[in-house]
Amino acid sequence: MKSLYLKSFLMSTCMVLVSFLLLGIVFVILGRGVLINERRESIENTAVVGSQNAMQAFRQSSGVSGTEAEGNVLRSMHLRMQLSGLSTISGHHVFVCDSNGVISNCSDKPGTCKHMNKNLSSTLISTLYETGNLSTLTNLNGLLSSLCYVAAEPVYNGTGGSMRIVGYAFAASDSSSLIDTWSTFLSLFSLTALLIVLLAMIMSYISSKRLANPINEMTSAARRFSHGDFSARVSEDEYREDELGELTGAFNAMADSLQKSDELQREFIANVSHELKTPMTTIAGFADGILDGTIPAKDQEQYLTTISSETKRLARLVRKMLELSQVTDASPTPKEVNKRPFDISETLRQTLINFESNITEHDLDVDANIPEDSITVLGDSDAITQVVYNLLDNAIKFADAGSTLSISLWKQGRKAYVSVKNSGITIPETELPLVFDRFHKTDRSRSRDRDGVGLGLYIVKSILNSHGEDIYVTSKDGTTEFVFSLSLFLEKHTVKSTQSNTLQK
Repeated sequence: MKSLYLKSFLMSTCMVLVSFLLLGIVFVILGRGVLINERRESIENTAVVGSQNAMQAFRQSSGVSGTEAEGNVLRSMHLRMQLSGLSTISGHHVFVCDSNGVISNCSDKPGTCKHMNKNLSSTLISTLYETGNLSTLTNLNGLLSSLCYVAAEPVYNGTGGSMRIVGYAFAASDSSSLIDTWSTFLSLFSLTALLIVLLAMIMSYISSKRLANPINEMTSAARRFSHGDFSARVSEDEYREDELGELTGAFNAMADSLQKSDELQREFIANVSHELKTPMTTIAGFADGILDGTIPAKDQEQYLTTISSETKRLARLVRKMLELSQVTDASPTPKEVNKRPFDISETLRQTLINFESNITEHDLDVDANIPEDSITVLGDSDAITQVVYNLLDNAIKFADAGSTLSISLWKQGRKAYVSVKNSGITIPETELPLVFDRFHKTDRSRSRDRDGVGLGLYIVKSILNSHGEDIYVTSKDGTTEFVFSLSLFLEKHTVKSTQSNTLQK
């Protein structure tokens, strides 16, 4: 299978060749006609100038009349010099004949002219007399050695009404010279076209290669991805701002996301393995000790209690992982979440009641700043209840005995804000950005929350992200506070809904 850059190169080369072929055809058709017309015009102009030179010779010999005298003027050396100069300038052969068609003078050097005193055909002279001039391709009935483009103009003598034709001035050019000129021009054009095509091919090859390199790199990187290696990247050209540059950037961004996802997956598996290993080792060790009699019968109840505790811990871990799967696997966007209006004030009160025994057990006071009036927000009621539950459970576990647990609710702009605050050990500033990570436990949680699995706050963050909401945490001077936002259910929604129902009825 041909590579992309080779296909692109061949396509570009074919396009260039076809373009030059069409250009060459047009050039041959039009250029040849233009060149022939210019040559004819040049010959005709030379004939006109030759006629003017002859008439000037008659004017300089004023009063000349009679066939013999006029013939002497047409054969004069002065006129021959003028015709010779005209021939040198124009590149055409020039000669003059009298009214009877006898060639009287020529641009050739004396002694070299082969057609002096020769007669032109009477038919040609009669045609000239009738038409006034001549422009054709002829050899003048063998007078010229080859086929030539010939133009003729009449020569007048006299003034006013007494002017009469006394001869004709001819200009001729061998058609072979025109062909030679055309051939030279075609050769020059072909050479130039060939050089341009070669240059275009080189540029096309370089451009195609440059175009294909990032795609080849992407192909190679994709193959490495398929084998689980997500470290491959495509080289980015900082000066490239076209679609391929955007594609390269998007590909590398995708690679970063895949690598991060892979790292998170590996970390998740490692954390799960670690969390499962400890209780399972404990359960297996104590169960084997009871079965083989290593643990005395009087101590078995104590170790069975430990086995029961570790079993419950495993159950909590499995439950949390199922909750996490439900939250993250579907990966809902804010628009996909099943949002309905509900009273967040009532949700907070009901959740506090559910924690009454835990709060009493930890000897905590509660400062609930929840408005008596209902505050209606938009969201998934069950999911937000889980957020509040996890935050309260977390705050109760890490609150100092005898301290105050605060929960507050207020409105600001188009948002409602919920705050859960407790007093205890300060979370180190370096760990604050990590508290929402999966399986993350701070030093204080390792000592106080042995039964925790490090998924509660991660679930909180995931739920709020799916709602398009934010959560913040601060911890300073022994006070830790979590604050999250919810979108208010505005009254205009109700008004619009009522109007819509009325119109439908």
